[in-house]
Amino acid sequence: MKRHTYVALLATLLSATAWGQEVSLYGTTMAEIWKQNIPGSEQATYTAATQYLGIDATKLGSDNLSLHLFGWGVKDFGDSSPTIYNGSPNGSYSGGYLSFGYLQYRFDQANAEIKAGRFAINQGTGFEQVDGVSARTDLRGGFSISAFGGRPVLYHTQDLSSQLNYDFQKDFIFGTRLAWRLPQVTEIGLSYLEDGTHAAQNLPQPTTEDFTRRQVGLDLLLTPTTSFDLRGRTVFDVAKHPEVAPGAPAHNDIAEHDYSATWRIGSQVAVTGNFAERNFFAYFAGSNMPSLFRQDDHDMFRGWGGKVTWTTEANFQLVGDYRHTHRETFGDSNRLGGEMRWTFNEKAVLFGLGGHIVNAVDTKFVDPSTPYLSLSYKEARIWTLVTKGQFSASLDGILQRYDSGNPYLAGVQNVYEVVGSLGYQATANIKVSGDVTYGTNPVAKHETQGLLKAEYRFGSAKKGGQ
Repeated sequence: MKRHTYVALLATLLSATAWGQEVSLYGTTMAEIWKQNIPGSEQATYTAATQYLGIDATKLGSDNLSLHLFGWGVKDFGDSSPTIYNGSPNGSYSGGYLSFGYLQYRFDQANAEIKAGRFAINQGTGFEQVDGVSARTDLRGGFSISAFGGRPVLYHTQDLSSQLNYDFQKDFIFGTRLAWRLPQVTEIGLSYLEDGTHAAQNLPQPTTEDFTRRQVGLDLLLTPTTSFDLRGRTVFDVAKHPEVAPGAPAHNDIAEHDYSATWRIGSQVAVTGNFAERNFFAYFAGSNMPSLFRQDDHDMFRGWGGKVTWTTEANFQLVGDYRHTHRETFGDSNRLGGEMRWTFNEKAVLFGLGGHIVNAVDTKFVDPSTPYLSLSYKEARIWTLVTKGQFSASLDGILQRYDSGNPYLAGVQNVYEVVGSLGYQATANIKVSGDVTYGTNPVAKHETQGLLKAEYRFGSAKKGGQ
């Protein structure tokens, strides 16, 4: 975040306190020390301070008008921390962002509202961040309609050449959703999203990097009884993409399937299941939200699994779960295991332990000499949380033991991490805490992290930005 953005945010926060009859200020201050020892590299020490700050001001001249702001800033006082994505080699290791800042007006009828500014929105096809305007209202007969439009918030996640195309193509974003709801039974929604108007093939210099999106979504919530619910969505890719190269896989018109169901058997047993399928090229291509995946990735993902939870009246819970995942470029994996949890002394003490086996024996690597390697491992975890008056303490340990013979593990067969935490609720509005983490992994051995955190909230306005 540039300096003028900091000034604008601070000025708006201060002036809002004069506008609102009800104002709340909330935030979190964190100081982190991170020592990392990477074999073959010099030991690095990261000392970063992060400030999250938000304000909600309501009744701004009207009971229905409110202002909501939230942003963060970070400064690294040691080496360049990889967590500060816009750090630079010239020694300026700082960053920040205005996550949202908008005015909201709620009407007295039809559950209607309108927002203007920077906001995040989820309307069936995905989760977007927009600089613009959104509105929604209920209609007769159980119908409702919502829409938003503006300029997508852009992130610098590409190389220089791709970033120019990314910024040029994504000039406008629009979305709408029409839904019908039968109370306590079902809700069905039909949505449309258009992200960017400058298609790749229409650029002055055509490119295969297409960051625009045209998507149609269908979402469903079904609750025929109190013991069963089904929810999910299907998103279709309706954009016209550039022709693929000969021999390359054709574009899939399905961007995503994601469905989950829960069946409650009596008061003690719950069975849940989930199925998800995603076409990364259609689902992530051009998304203006950061993700862990390359936005130009043509990979396919498919996963399914389930969980059974048994809760007794004796404060004991037993969970068994299974998950199968498939990635076309990496192969298949299966995760099977369970967890046991206890609560004591009226939930003042919580204790749990669990174990899982992950089978991933044929993981694909881009390496002609060893095209298939095993990433299978066994996992054990134990944790406890204790609350006593204004104090709280926790201890969490996890161990993963990998199969031997994978050169990418750098000779490390046991990966472990231990996290200890201590917190103090100083007042109803202020809490301070500290964490210490120690562990070893194939990238960094004997890694130590320390975190000090202060959380606070003052005022009486309703928190916004949801």
